[in-house]
Amino acid sequence: MIIKFLGGVGEVGGNKILLECEGYRILLDFGMSFSEKRKFYSEPWLSPRAWEDLIGLGIVPEIEGAYRFQGGESEPLDAVLISHSHSDHSGCLSLLRRDVPVYCGETAKAILEALAEVRPKGLENDLEGLSLIAFRTGSRIRIGPFDVEPIHVDHSVPGSYGFLISAPGASLAYTGDYRLHGNKPEMTMDFVDGASGLGPNAMITEGTNILDGEVMGELDVRGKLRKIILESKGLVLADFSMADLDRLNTFLEVAEESGRMMAIPMKQAHLLRALRGDRGLKVPDPEADDRIAVYRRSKRSYYDWEEELLDRCRVIGAEDVKRFQDKLILACPFQDLREIIRIGPEPGSCYILSTSEPFNEEMELEREKLVNWLDHFGIPMYRVHCSGHAMPNEIRSVVAEVGPDRVYPIHTEHPSLLARFLSGICEAKAPELGRAEEL
Repeated sequence: MIIKFLGGVGEVGGNKILLECEGYRILLDFGMSFSEKRKFYSEPWLSPRAWEDLIGLGIVPEIEGAYRFQGGESEPLDAVLISHSHSDHSGCLSLLRRDVPVYCGETAKAILEALAEVRPKGLENDLEGLSLIAFRTGSRIRIGPFDVEPIHVDHSVPGSYGFLISAPGASLAYTGDYRLHGNKPEMTMDFVDGASGLGPNAMITEGTNILDGEVMGELDVRGKLRKIILESKGLVLADFSMADLDRLNTFLEVAEESGRMMAIPMKQAHLLRALRGDRGLKVPDPEADDRIAVYRRSKRSYYDWEEELLDRCRVIGAEDVKRFQDKLILACPFQDLREIIRIGPEPGSCYILSTSEPFNEEMELEREKLVNWLDHFGIPMYRVHCSGHAMPNEIRSVVAEVGPDRVYPIHTEHPSLLARFLSGICEAKAPELGRAEEL
């Protein structure tokens, strides 16, 4: 088996790992490299318009038989395996040839399809014609000489998996993104137990939190949110990932306890409706849950999926929020900040940032703009978050329990640091972008 790292090296996300064996080629994740993309583009003012832009600038790598714009002369990839739905692991799927099968978890499939429906269709958001094949833990996927076993892990989005991969003479464990400090550590331990039983020649692990990791579980988040919200006298604004069901359920529990209602964006309500049939998830129903209202931004026309929400859900607008500020928690992502102009938060309001710390210059600039908005309206900010990524000691314990011959740290800006941290357990090697490694 040959491994070639085509993304996720020295950066957070952008995972693209090519495996080759006996003439077959499969790709582990097909994520967008946002660090590379930010070097050349500043959206929405300057965005890539053609696939040649992405290839020519090195934002996506040359992969024979991968891209739908290249024509059909070369043999297609045999498969793409997606660990979870976050864009840094799946954001290049729009560019993929339509004759390449894509394997992903059932929940990830539902999330990808729901988000594609609510985002403007374009170069980087077009799943039409893709073959998305769903799996769950217990599935086995056979692709030529590759035998793939997906096993769930706990992460900040449901439907996250790691992969155990066997081929003649070699085996590999790929963690995807995972944690042990979240609500469901037993899911990650299922993967660890499976990987330990495999006894892999190599392991690929994420290392996002090798620096500045903050140890906080979802129960810690709940306790801090409860204190903040119970003490707040005005509107509570909150920013968290709309696909993070753990965080949404935590906010809903605190909202109920504090006598408030949770107002969520229409896109989030649409996503919840897409996931509510999944019996393995605790999915609030935006149509029936008395704790939830759907926030309607004022605009001239609505898409069909929005009209359906307006007909079926409890809907409120800026005027309603303005009148009942002390009775609401308003989910307000960064791109919706303009709504607070119409709302006019009263003194005593607060903003709760429940996402990751900035880890690059563009995120720092975004945070600076957020602070300017809050300063203008006199709104203090609290940061309360449980990371979706493993902490350093969690990574070390996982690698020790799995016991690979070699470990490759990716999904981190400091792979050499993590390699040295892990070196006492097994051979630890920081991968090189584009370089082939043989197992």
